[in-house]
Amino acid sequence: MKKILNRGLSFALAASALGYGLMATDNAWAQNKWPEKTVRMIVPAPPGSAPDGQIRLFSQKLSEMWGQPVVVENIVGAGGLIGADRVAKATPDGYTFLYNTIGPIAVAPSLMPTKMTFNPEKDLTPVSLATKTPNWITVLPNYPANNIQELIALAKKNPGKITYGTAGPGTTQHLTGELLNLVAGIQLNGIPYKSSAQMTTDGLGGQIDILIHNTPVLLPHLKAGKLKALAITSDVRSPTMPQVPTMIESGVKGFEITAWFGFLAPAGTPKAIVDKVSADVKKVLAMPDVNKRILDEATIVVGSTPEEYGAFIKAETAKWKDVIVRTKMTAD
Repeated sequence: MKKILNRGLSFALAASALGYGLMATDNAWAQNKWPEKTVRMIVPAPPGSAPDGQIRLFSQKLSEMWGQPVVVENIVGAGGLIGADRVAKATPDGYTFLYNTIGPIAVAPSLMPTKMTFNPEKDLTPVSLATKTPNWITVLPNYPANNIQELIALAKKNPGKITYGTAGPGTTQHLTGELLNLVAGIQLNGIPYKSSAQMTTDGLGGQIDILIHNTPVLLPHLKAGKLKALAITSDVRSPTMPQVPTMIESGVKGFEITAWFGFLAPAGTPKAIVDKVSADVKKVLAMPDVNKRILDEATIVVGSTPEEYGAFIKAETAKWKDVIVRTKMTAD
């Protein structure tokens, strides 16, 4: 009996060792052989947008590091859901990644659950949170409001008549406008656009009253004097334009919204590849030229482990679910 038990134990130990050896072999292959062909980076935003500019910078650097082409594909529509869905349903072989925006990952599940064709938590694997950038609330230089309190007073006198643009349901422009409506007791009218580029063009042309957008897009127009910034939506002022107050400083308590961008992979992507991409993203963010370019756009450099990014996404999803419920926000 003892011999049988010993043989069983020996077999179990051997199997365990074999499994560990195979895992180590797989990890070594992923680390040393991958990538062996072109890597796709899908961004659910149009060319010229903030995430598009960032992922093209990443792709150039990662291609140099990996010795393989890293191509960017802009797949837009449905507030980012089409691009995210494409990655969620891609083969999890380490050759397709999503450079995600906040909307399809942390907002859409609560804002438009019937339009969800994938489950962000189950179908996508966090890789790394890359950057965070605030929005600016801006108007044309001759607009009759010079700060947020004057804008709120104007909106109270003209309920439903003051317009702002959104780049789609669940985008940070949409969240900013609806949250301001809630906390200030006003009725700004959100106008949805098919692209942030058209929204920006109309904002600069005066077709909408308020233009809300990320730092990389608006900063050149602010510096050129084409727009007037009423406030920034982060909890601290931007070192690029320190004269512009935060929403909190402007008397809107607890108002903080930050757009964030990061890397996700299809669920089931080998962990060794996920870990390698996460580590390499951190290396890219630490490069002096990359770091300077991102900081010059008043964007925060992050870089995280897959586990840290997963926890961050869960927290953001819960936060925006609460806001969506409180504001009774809809995707229309």
